Amino acid sequence: MATSFNEFLQEQLKDPEFRKEYEALQPEHAVVQAMIDARKASGLTQKELSERTGIAQGDISRIEKGNANPSMRTLQRLAAGMDMILKIEFLPRTPAGRND
Repeated sequence: MATSFNEFLQEQLKDPEFRKEYEALQPEHAVVQAMIDARKASGLTQKELSERTGIAQGDISRIEKGNANPSMRTLQRLAAGMDMILKIEFLPRTPAGRND
């Protein structure tokens, strides 16, 4: 029996169907985590970022929970509110089909 989430996840990823669905969600999770990391690195709370951007705190919370699909314009406003720029990349897949 798995003793940690990572071990459990690794076991589940052996199922090709689970792996396909999990990998399909990775870009969304990466954007959410990047936004949370950027906000924290900026030393801002969700409320402070809301005040700087005019984006409702509830909307920022939904984005950070992965319960929203923000537009490019919204992401750019959030980046500007953190005194950052938004950068999106297209990267080649690794031979195993993963970018670790």
